[in-house]
Amino acid sequence: LKNQKAAMELAEADNRRHVLLLVVAMIVIALLFVVVEYFRKRRSNAILKSKNEEIVQEKEKSENLLLNILPDTVAEELKHSGKTSSARYENATVMFTDFKGFTTFAGNNTPEDVVSMLDYYFRAFDRIISKYPIEKIKTIGDAYLCVSGVPEENEDHALHIIHAAMEFQDFMRENAAKRFGSGVELLQMRIGVHTGPVVAGV
Repeated sequence: LKNQKAAMELAEADNRRHVLLLVVAMIVIALLFVVVEYFRKRRSNAILKSKNEEIVQEKEKSENLLLNILPDTVAEELKHSGKTSSARYENATVMFTDFKGFTTFAGNNTPEDVVSMLDYYFRAFDRIISKYPIEKIKTIGDAYLCVSGVPEENEDHALHIIHAAMEFQDFMRENAAKRFGSGVELLQMRIGVHTGPVVAGV
């Protein structure tokens, strides 16, 4: 009887131990699921955050590109309404430049040299007009077109354009020889300026 009771107690202890091991195993499995799910969500959140940052960066790139191509007010109108309207300006000044003998120059030099020289000049022109309320419209081959008084009206539009034109000429005289050397054929620039009413739009 004593042996039977001891055997029963031993069996009960074994059962309790098995139940305890089963409970511990279930807890460990549950914890593993929780940990795996936590890291899965963390990885998903990291991927989502990375994708969101990429989207923000791409949006900034496209906005910067838009602002680089168009005046701020036009770009904002385009972003908000998806279109732009043309407008009449009673007084604005347009400046158009090109290089004398450019066709001959282009024929006598490599395409790489021609593009390099144009890039050098046009970047300088961009820096000069950035000091004034002047908008670059576009470059067409060797021609550079910009305007003051559009789309933001200002009373001194002609004065700003004339100051910029004089700085263009100063740059051509002073810096071109330094950049390309005295032995290189240097371009001369012609400038046309007109003041009057314009209709502007995209």
